[in-house]
Amino acid sequence: MNLVLVAAFALGLTACASKGVEQYRAETPALDLKSYLNGTLDAWGIFQGRSGEVQKRFHVVIDAKWSGDTGVLDEHFSWSDGTTSRRVWTLTRQADGTWRGTADDVVGEAVGEVAGNALRWRYVLALPVDGRVYHVDFDDWMFLMDDKVMLNRSYMSKWGFDLGEVTLTFVKR
Repeated sequence: MNLVLVAAFALGLTACASKGVEQYRAETPALDLKSYLNGTLDAWGIFQGRSGEVQKRFHVVIDAKWSGDTGVLDEHFSWSDGTTSRRVWTLTRQADGTWRGTADDVVGEAVGEVAGNALRWRYVLALPVDGRVYHVDFDDWMFLMDDKVMLNRSYMSKWGFDLGEVTLTFVKR
């Protein structure tokens, strides 16, 4: 009986796996990371726990600059609890068209793929919670809406279990 439950659970997880970014290849406007993530952007977001309750709200000011195929995104967060934080991403376009990203709190590298209006990032974030640091998997989807607005939805998990979601709206100044 336990083997049947384990098999059903594994099949359920497999069925929940999302399709790749290629499904958005024909969607417009086409996302050009170097063009959109350039200059100053504002983003507003929420973090929702597993049951959907909003646990934190935040605003981010992003200063983005490029040199060739390498970009630096300097993100300054203001959280609803009055705290602030900063993350500096370095993004590099690879020869095969994919992207790699690093930041101090990213474990290893983020791997990104762009197709049509969509970007999918996958990475592990070292997330501090109540004095401890947890390595959390992020499946991060961004969708360019027009030349000013991009929507972002990130799914957080640990060992395959859902921890919550982050939703953001980016607006280019």
